[in-house]
This record gives sequence, structure tokens and C-alpha cells, in this order.
Amino acid sequence: MTTEAQYEQKLPVTGPAAAAMIAAGIGALVIGILTTGSVIFEGLKAALNFWPPAGSLTGKTAIGVILWLISWAAVNASWKDKDYDLRKAFLITLVLLGLGVILTFPPVFEAFE
Repeated sequence: MTTEAQYEQKLPVTGPAAAAMIAAGIGALVIGILTTGSVIFEGLKAALNFWPPAGSLTGKTAIGVILWLISWAAVNASWKDKDYDLRKAFLITLVLLGLGVILTFPPVFEAFE
């Protein structure tokens, strides 16, 4: 005869999902900071020019993607066996994404010229 314990399903941990969401927000924020920073600092704009036909956009996106992947790997390694409140992770992600998007709008970064 089987017991109830044998039928209980173990739910997956939520840490990796939360790590992926928050890392996406971090990547977006990095791109926003680099976009505004390249307007403020000419040296940063020149340093981010990895491919001249595209200008500093190549550096902004490349660094943003690299830092997204690094943050995803780091947070995922830290939370891989843990449960994390997905609502809280979603709110953190929305804030980070919102800040990142705001910093990429011309009226915002042109205010620093």
C-alpha cells in the first residue's frame, strides 16, 4: 500500500527563475547607465566605440549583455537551491527595467549635455 508522502510532488525551487528576472533588469540598467554616461563623458563614449560604423552603441550593448550574463550566473549560483519570492523579484526587475529604459530616452540623457 502506498502512502500520501509518496504522492506528494516536490515543487521546483524559485531561485533560478528569480535570478533570471533580476539579471535581465540589471542588464537593462547597465545599458541605460552607459547610454547616459556616454553623453556626459566623452572619454566613455570613445571607449565604447568598439566598431566605428555603429559608434558607441556596440560597446553599450556588448557590456550590457556581458554584465547581464555575469549577473545571471552569479545570482543563479547563489540562489540555485533556494526559494525566492517571485513577486518581489518581479517588482525588483520592473524597477531596474524602468530605470534602464528611462535612461535611454533622449530627453533624459540630453538633459546632461
